[in-house]
Amino acid sequence: MVAGTTGESPTLDFDEHVELVRFAVVRAAGRRPVIAGTGSNSTREALFLTEAAARDGADACLLVTPYYNKPTQEGLYRHFRLLAEQVAIPQILYNVPGRTAVDLLPETVERLAELPNVVGIKEASGSLERIRRLRALCPPPFAVYSGDDALAAAAMLEGADGVISVTANVAPEAMVRMAEAALAGEREAAERLDAPLQGLHQALFLEANPIPVKWALHAMGRIGPGIRLPLTPFSEVHHESLRAALRAAAVLD
Repeated sequence: MVAGTTGESPTLDFDEHVELVRFAVVRAAGRRPVIAGTGSNSTREALFLTEAAARDGADACLLVTPYYNKPTQEGLYRHFRLLAEQVAIPQILYNVPGRTAVDLLPETVERLAELPNVVGIKEASGSLERIRRLRALCPPPFAVYSGDDALAAAAMLEGADGVISVTANVAPEAMVRMAEAALAGEREAAERLDAPLQGLHQALFLEANPIPVKWALHAMGRIGPGIRLPLTPFSEVHHESLRAALRAAAVLD
């Protein structure tokens, strides 16, 4: 997943955005699918980025709901329908009302799921009941992915198809093991594997994502320091809490 929220997509210019997707496709070299974040509050901008991702070999696109301008449900439907009709690449809807000030309702998702290349949704409303409702309205092969790490195990046990995760950036192996157990319906194992991650799920949102996760990756020696304005470096008052969560998840000594 490249050029999503954790990748600071709101601060990328068009050239950077396109180059990041192209770079990820080349580095993945077919070993893993590449999902490109291409959403925007401008339909024309979302179309440009989605066309570029398809041209450069991305396997799918993740399209956040148009933020700030607060379209109606009909406006959301027409926005996503235009993108699906114009670009023949698998497209995953992304609903995160806490960041966008608009909620893509399940009934609108049901309409969009009829479009052949609208293949799933990342649902980050923080509601397990919303996951259940989407699963009931949009049966497989339409995919429902949790966008909330803290609810991911429960969501998969309720029929979600996976998680598009922040925590997986710092604890990928542990998240994979938990997801495999949850998707297999092994409740006891999934909950046991998720338990040491719960503190991390919470600590990675002590400040706005991706501030904590980028600090964590730097503390782990995986990336350099730095974050773009208007985001600021992770506040020192939270450092020890996040370090403790990383240690509990066994990803930091």
